[in-house]
Amino acid sequence: MRVAGLGFRSAATVDDLHDALHLAGGRVDLLATDATKAKAPALTALATRLNLPIRAVRVAGQPTPSTSPRVQAKFATGSLSEAAALVAAGPGACLVTPRVATPNGMATAAIAEGISE
Repeated sequence: MRVAGLGFRSAATVDDLHDALHLAGGRVDLLATDATKAKAPALTALATRLNLPIRAVRVAGQPTPSTSPRVQAKFATGSLSEAAALVAAGPGACLVTPRVATPNGMATAAIAEGISE
């Protein structure tokens, strides 16, 4: 299973999220983000657009290769997108695409592969 973890600012649009996913490689089976962001209108619109489910996860404490001081302070992990992808993909998951950001900085995406269903 390929999971796209998404991190985004509250003002991000569905196009920002779509751009981040495209930059990360695009082809996934599931979208994931922190539970506090899972009902964001831009994310639900992206899920509808791509006909993909959303998995809300708890990212706090998940180690990630990338580190953002802002994300660390707010979510207790270095990268929301990497952490969400890894947690949603399940134990033993690995990143196939590290965090990428949209040029405008509104959204990030990372893709992990795992065996989670």
